[in-house]
Amino acid sequence: MKFNLLWTLLLVLSCQTTPQFHDLRNGDLLFIGESTGNLSKAISEVTQTHKKTNYSHMGIIEKEGSTYWFLHSNPKNGTERIPLEEYISTEKKHSSQIDVYRIKSDQEVDITSAIDEAKTLLGKPYNFTYILSDSAYYCSDFVYKAFSKDSIFKLNPMTFKNHGETEFHQGWIDYYQKWNLEIPEGELGCNPNGMASSEKLIKVGTL
Repeated sequence: MKFNLLWTLLLVLSCQTTPQFHDLRNGDLLFIGESTGNLSKAISEVTQTHKKTNYSHMGIIEKEGSTYWFLHSNPKNGTERIPLEEYISTEKKHSSQIDVYRIKSDQEVDITSAIDEAKTLLGKPYNFTYILSDSAYYCSDFVYKAFSKDSIFKLNPMTFKNHGETEFHQGWIDYYQKWNLEIPEGELGCNPNGMASSEKLIKVGTL
């Protein structure tokens, strides 16, 4: 009897932590772990939260009939909508961590409206300065904008320093020198780690 109960519990936990495509819902969010790139690591390192996640990218899942799409903004193509399977296949080649989060059911969110809003932003360039703009978007900014009518996420002062340190992260010093810009310390913005720590989200599992 105890063995059967333990087996059932393990089976339930397994289903919760390894969602399949048919478990995904319209409006679910993917959070992608840091890659080997210097910028990816710099993003993750200066945006740590109490949850100790290591995300450097994120985007929105759209379910259209039996087809799944991924809406996101990336440095190569800007804001785009691509088949989810294609995106995951590419990321898995880099052994990236891909976690699924869902907006909690007690939140009053119009998912259809949020995705429609995201679609109006498709085709925009990537925002390499990370300074908020209406003409270009970085990944978390794109998701924030999509859900802005429902106030799911909020903007916070950005920092480009590791937690508890007073000096800027060297990766960000090099990055903004390349763009001939001052580091936008303290300006409002958002990031994947900060958004993943929202109490309005629940982690569904890992793909």
